[in-house]
Amino acid sequence: MLRRDSFSYTVQARCSLSDAAALLADLSRQGDLHPLIVRVRRLPPRPGAQASYTISDRLPAGPVRFPTRYRADVLVTTPEEIVTVARQWPATTVRNHTRLRAEPGGLVRVDVEITLAAPAPLFPYAFRQARAAHLALAARLGAVLDRDPDDPAVRD
Repeated sequence: MLRRDSFSYTVQARCSLSDAAALLADLSRQGDLHPLIVRVRRLPPRPGAQASYTISDRLPAGPVRFPTRYRADVLVTTPEEIVTVARQWPATTVRNHTRLRAEPGGLVRVDVEITLAAPAPLFPYAFRQARAAHLALAARLGAVLDRDPDDPAVRD
């Protein structure tokens, strides 16, 4: 039996829509943002995907961190919307639906909804880890987007 739940967050940054969308749609650029990611490898896109990746994480379990790997596909990328789906064994799926909107004063608003589905016994742990990791990413995202776009740390 699968369980499913969602959480969301909003970030504002002083940048262009295109800079925000470029960062959020390229998962290979998120290693410094996402606290669990240790490696991202781009793959040929799967059917129906605009981009595909294999991502390696280190998940905490008490004092130990164990490696895990999953596949992520970018399904939609526009300056206003990004949709990604990550799949991991056993039957765990994380859907990220990001909406971007220009606001007055040169700000960009980033609204993210994360939906996780996982087998019932695994769900509480997976949901806690996903929420903690994505909220940590959100805390870093505004500062990264506020940087000068010519700063190499933003591009790579």
